Amino acid sequence: MTDRPDNPNERPGERPGERLGERPGARPRPRTPEEAEAHASVPAEVLVLEAQRGDRKSLERLLSMHADAIFATCLRMTGRPETARDLAQDAMVRLIESLDSYDGRAKFSTWMTRVVINLCITHQRRMKLRRHASLDAPLGDDSGPGWSVREQGREPNAEARVEQGEMIARLRIAMDRIEPDARAILVLRDVRGFDYARIGEVLEVPVGTVKSRIFRARAALREQMEALGQPAAPRPDAEGR
Repeated sequence: MTDRPDNPNERPGERPGERLGERPGARPRPRTPEEAEAHASVPAEVLVLEAQRGDRKSLERLLSMHADAIFATCLRMTGRPETARDLAQDAMVRLIESLDSYDGRAKFSTWMTRVVINLCITHQRRMKLRRHASLDAPLGDDSGPGWSVREQGREPNAEARVEQGEMIARLRIAMDRIEPDARAILVLRDVRGFDYARIGEVLEVPVGTVKSRIFRARAALREQMEALGQPAAPRPDAEGR
C-alpha cells in the first residue's frame, strides 16, 4: 500500500507550491469553489435553486461566492490580469444566462468551471487567429503574472531571482504557444489540482481521454520550454487519481 499525501491535491514527489501558477511571495491563494462553498452559510445548490426561481439576492450571493475562483481560472488561462478581468465579467454574464440550464447532475462548481474554461478556450482560439506578432517574443515581455512558480525554503538570492524570473517568462511564452485545450487541461490538473474524474466531468470526456490529453499537453509544453532554452522537469503524477 502506497503512502498518500496529507493534502489530497498534492502528488507523491511534489512539494507544496511546485505546481504551475504560484508566484514568489504571492498572497494567500483565493479559495477554490469547493472551499468557498464549504465556508458558505447556505449551500451553493440551495442558492442555485433560489436564483433559478428569480431570487436576485441568492444570485448575487452565488456569484460573489465564486468570483475569486472565476478570476483565478481566467488569469491562469490567459496570463494577463486585464484580459482575465474582462473574461471574468463575461463569465459572470454567461453563468447568469445559462443558470436555468443547470440541472444538478454535476456539482455546481464543476458546471461553473466548465462554463468558464469553455469561455476562455474560445477567447484563446480567437486571439490565436488574430495574433500577428512573432512567436519569438522577447523574454522580458511582462505580459502579466499569471504563470509562475514558487521557490521553496529561504528567500532566493539575486542570482536565483534572475534565473527564476527568466524561467517564469519562458513559461508564460510557452503556455501562450500551446493549444488552448492543452492549456486548459494543465490549468485544471496542475493549478486547480483536479483529479482525473473531476477533469472528465468538466470537459465531458472519459478518464482515459483525460490522461492522454494531459500527457500530450505536458509534452507540448515541454517542447516549447526546451525550444526557449528551459528544460521542463517531468511532473510526477499519481495513478488512478
